[in-house]
Order: sequence, then structure tokens, then C-alpha cells
Amino acid sequence: MTRVRLTQQQKLQQKLSPQQIQYIKLLQLPTLALEQRVKQEIEINPLLEEGLNDEEPRNEENEERNEENEGEGESVTDDFDWDEYLNPADELYGYKANVEGSSEEDYGEMPAQYFASLSEHLLEQIGHQDFDRKEYLIAEQIIGSIDEDGYLRRSLEAISDDVMFNSGLMPTEEEVEAVLYKVQRFDPVGIAARDLRECLLVQLYVMPNDEPGLEAAIQMLRKCYQQFAMKHFDIIMRRLDIDESELKDAYDLIKRLNPKPGEGLFRPSENYITPDFMVEYTDGEIVISLNGKNLPQLRISRGYRQMWETLASRKKTGGYKDKKRTEDNETRKFLKSKIESARWFINSLNQRRQTMLKVMQAIVLLQEDFFKFGEGHLKPMILKDIAQQIEMDISTVSRVVSNKYVQTEWGVYELKYFFSEGLATESGEEVSNKEIRSLIQHIIEAENKAKPLSDQRLVELLAKKGYHIARRTVTKYREHMNIPVARLRKQIVL
Repeated sequence: MTRVRLTQQQKLQQKLSPQQIQYIKLLQLPTLALEQRVKQEIEINPLLEEGLNDEEPRNEENEERNEENEGEGESVTDDFDWDEYLNPADELYGYKANVEGSSEEDYGEMPAQYFASLSEHLLEQIGHQDFDRKEYLIAEQIIGSIDEDGYLRRSLEAISDDVMFNSGLMPTEEEVEAVLYKVQRFDPVGIAARDLRECLLVQLYVMPNDEPGLEAAIQMLRKCYQQFAMKHFDIIMRRLDIDESELKDAYDLIKRLNPKPGEGLFRPSENYITPDFMVEYTDGEIVISLNGKNLPQLRISRGYRQMWETLASRKKTGGYKDKKRTEDNETRKFLKSKIESARWFINSLNQRRQTMLKVMQAIVLLQEDFFKFGEGHLKPMILKDIAQQIEMDISTVSRVVSNKYVQTEWGVYELKYFFSEGLATESGEEVSNKEIRSLIQHIIEAENKAKPLSDQRLVELLAKKGYHIARRTVTKYREHMNIPVARLRKQIVL
């Protein structure tokens, strides 16, 4: 006989309402994504439309309360406060907080100019070649296999197989190689290279023969590529039998080449960051603005509101057949769900806006010197500091900060830029580790390029300035800034 053991356990769980989930999702969206989300919601919900809610609905007393006695026992609450959907003026902690887009100069989105993609640009150049049908198909397959950096990562055998599968023709690897040779000399030169070495060599091969350092540069990449990558200049000069002046001409020539010929070939309209905030310091006052130029004002449709009032009035007076009553009930249910959905969405947008401004306001309060005077005045700050300032959860602050940007007098910065741990100076004052990184970068930029500074030497120089930091910490900061070690920073200086 099987025994069934029953146990009782008490748990405390926190569940989010649909409105809270919607608010959280909206909160983490940057400006451009939010604009798309609003447009999507307008398409989904016919009761939601663009425009200011400048008309008050009629107030039919007890009209909605009577819905509680509906035959199906459904409780309908339609006494909405339409004013709450409007965006109230904000003034937080003594700073002005405005929403961009309320001014008369609201141009909205401009239509994007068309620009050819990299593949289109390359395919167009095929027509300038004297290719037969097989070569044309090979070139198409090669171009279709190029990655975003402009490199060909697939084998010639795989490209040959694809051409055979798609067209029935069977090119040899030698034929693919011959077409690849021509494609690599398309604009941009070096496209479809199989590795960096080939990419650089192709660019050198098309240069005029009288280019200073050309022959030495070609030989350097062909015979001493490993030594070139490791900057072992003494070995290169011995192997190629060249002097320091010839080495410098060759090295400088290679430095001018493009290691990623496919990079940067995108539509200009896609190459920008839309800041979510604007912070200006004028006349001794910091003004914070939330970017909403292309974000429409939302309201509940007047037409559907009138329809609702008509249905409510008809139900109150009665006098219509059961079939018509059923149709009206279904219509009221539809309007109820869409009105509530629109209300939740508008309220979530307003709540998002308030939270965004509060977080930005707290950042400005703690980093006031930065917004007034620029880089070099960043203070240590973590998410917990902001959460305590605005009395919100750290997860909420994290969602606001994630993928958001602010336009300042000193440029556009990601909000995460303002968060960093602190390091104590010799005087006991705490400074942001970002300031230490910036100082390391400035020291390296000013170093003798023929004799770059080691990490230990950087530690010593920082100590003279009052910053006592371990060598491993300096190494970590240098690597985070993608600065190579001293040996790889060495340059030929005559």
C-alpha cells in the first residue's frame, strides 16, 4: 500500500501585475525603440490615437456603476480620469525637467536617403568586368559570403560547391581563385581577403611602384609577418637587409592601409546615437530634458468614447431586443478591454518618464561638477547611490541606465559612463577609477614612442601624482582601454 504524505508549506511570493510588467518593459527601452513600441501599440489598439486630450468626456453619473449588475456579473469601471493621461509639467529637486518636442519646431522624422549596401556596391562592379556566366556566378557567391568586416571566411571548395548546387556548373578551385583575385581588387581594395596578411598585401600590390617603402613593405609582410606583428624591428632589418630609414617608410606605409575594408560601409542614417536626455549648463543653472521629439502625445479616441457613451445610454434606457442587447454587450466588452489597455499604456509611459527624469536628476546631483566642468571631475558612484537618492530599487535604476545616452556640453555619454568604483588618493580623497584610466591614457599618449612605458613605470608615475595603484590594476585598466603592452606600442622614430 502506497502512503501519500501531505505537507504544508508557507511561502511569500511577489507577483507583478500586467501593468507593472508593461512599465518595466517600457522603462528599459531607449528612445528609438520606444518610438517604435508606441507606433506598434497605436496599430494594435484602435482606441489609442495621436493627439492632445483636450476634450473632456461627458459625466454620466452612476452610468458605469450599473454595469456591475450586468447579466453575466461582470464588473466594468469606466469612470476614467482622462486628465491623468496628459503629461504634467515637472520640476524635480529644483532643476527644470522638460520634455523635448513640445515646442513649435517639431520636425519629426525625416525620410532617410537611400545608400547602397556593401554587397550592392560590389555586385554593381561585376558588370564592369569581362566575366563569362560561370565567373559571374562565382563572383556573386564570393560577394554573398563576405562578412561584415569585409573578409571571406569560407573555403574556395565550399564556394565551388555552392555554385554547383545553385547553377549546375562545376568550377574548379583554380577558377574560383582567379575570380577572387579580381574581386579583391574591387572598391574597396582588399575586400574578400581570407586573412589580414592577404588584405594588406592586396592593397600594397595595387599601389604605384614608386611609392616610398613599397617593396620593403611587401617583403616584410611576406617574409617577416610574425616579426611585424610582434614589432621585432631588429630581426626584420637583419632578414630584409634594410636600414632603419627604409624600415620606417615600409612600416608607415602599412599603417596607412585599411585592415577592415568592409567596416564603415553602412548607411549614414544608421551611424548615430540618439540621446535619451539632454543636459545643459547655462546661466548657472542645469537644465535636464527628456528626448521626446518624435514621440507622439497619446489619447483615447474621441469617436470610440462617443460610442461608449451611446451604448451606456442605450443600456440605461433599455427598450431594445435581446439580440441587440447581446451585440451591445460584446461591443462594450471590446471597448472596455481596449480602453483599459490604452489607459495602462499611457500611464506606463508617464510613469517611465517620471522615473527616467528622477534617475537622471540624481545622476546630475551627484556628478554636478562633471556637467559643469567636463571630464576630470567625475566622482565615484554606483547604482546603489542613485537607488538610495530616489528611494527606488537598484534593478529599476539599472533598467533606466542600460543602453541610454545623454547629450552634454562635452559630448554624448552612455549613462553607464558615470558609474564607477572609487580609489583613494594620497590625501585620502576618493576619485573615480575612470579618471585614473583617463590619466593612464594621457601618460601613454605623451610617452616616448621609441621607448614606451612599461606598466611598472606607469605605476611609478601615478604614485608621483598621489595615486598608489598596484601594477596588476594598471595592467587591467590598460587592457580595458585596448592599449597594447609597451613592446607593441613601440614605433620607429628617426
